[in-house]
Amino acid sequence: MKTKLNISLVDDHNLFREGLKLLLSRLSFVDKIFEASNGKEFIDQLPQKKPDIALLDIEMPVMDGIKATKLALQIMPELKIIGLSMYADQSYYTNMIEAGAKGFLMKNSSFDDVQRAISDVAEGRSFFSGEIMHELIQNINRKKIIKQGTNLTDREIEILFQICKGLSNQEIADKLYLSKRTVDKHRENLLLKTGSKNTASLVIFAIKNEIIEI
Repeated sequence: MKTKLNISLVDDHNLFREGLKLLLSRLSFVDKIFEASNGKEFIDQLPQKKPDIALLDIEMPVMDGIKATKLALQIMPELKIIGLSMYADQSYYTNMIEAGAKGFLMKNSSFDDVQRAISDVAEGRSFFSGEIMHELIQNINRKKIIKQGTNLTDREIEILFQICKGLSNQEIADKLYLSKRTVDKHRENLLLKTGSKNTASLVIFAIKNEIIEI
């Protein structure tokens, strides 16, 4: 992770922005904090501000967080975006993931979660708040027809599906009648093949590649 991060806060509620800005300003790894009240304002200031990470509310006037995420990543592909929402609605976070977000936080998350999300995303991992991950796991119900080009074996796809369901390596081994060591190796291969660094990153890969349906 960079020694210091520049962060953009994009939310139409001034009080929320100011409160989060105050908390973030106390973190040793945060340098500059920029603010925008909607997606368009954020996009307009992006070429000058050049943040490392942006926290975007989904529901905003003028331009929402989903459209702003897509446009921002066209301008700055290296930008890491974390979605914010008051609601654990699956359409919100799946749309943000498909737009290119690397994480998702509920607005009622603890500040510890906010710090963890920023650190994880800055270091190339992905992050879902606990409530979002629980909601996602509850709504995964079956595998879809797999897109071409994922370069995963059938066994790897099956194990990825079980990982997305929230099963531990031992639980997957028991369910699929495999040794835990075998599952451990498959998980390592999945992380390598998908360029993922943690379970949340694997879930994002599975959603984007239509390996799971929620």
